[in-house]
Amino acid sequence: MFDTMTLTKVVGGVCGALLIFMLGKWAAESMYHVGGGHGDDHAAAYVIDTGEGDGPAEAEEEVDFATLLASADAGAGEKVFGKCRACHAVDGTDKTGPHLNGVVDRAIGAVDGFGYSGNLQQVGDVWSPENLNAFLENPKGTAPGTTMSFAGLRKPEDRANLIAYLQGTN
Repeated sequence: MFDTMTLTKVVGGVCGALLIFMLGKWAAESMYHVGGGHGDDHAAAYVIDTGEGDGPAEAEEEVDFATLLASADAGAGEKVFGKCRACHAVDGTDKTGPHLNGVVDRAIGAVDGFGYSGNLQQVGDVWSPENLNAFLENPKGTAPGTTMSFAGLRKPEDRANLIAYLQGTN
């Protein structure tokens, strides 16, 4: 069954495959090697400017929220609501989160049959536009212990547009 010629072919095939693998590895390393970056004489290919170390950053101009809300666009707020749609609805039905139609100026925690989490009473008594703004900016910081996994809306314009949209769902 096995003679010396078959055994020689098998060993030669394995050695040839190993040789091709090692030569391929060597060729790939030599083509794509960008330097080890060791020692003092290495140079970065490019620099990413993070803005740190350039001195004090200019403070962002603080815009009054009432002014933002007065000029808010409910149509843009409907687009922002797309981030909320997975857990909230504006048609009166509860999902993972409570329904949000009529939420502006509604008492906090007032949706019957919904099990709220966290300390929402720290936000206030009513979902006023100002309380909604604070909560939407940082839900976990405003109401510690909330199970709402949303990180918040960082842009004040987005929060104002969303609140304007929610005011229209009353």
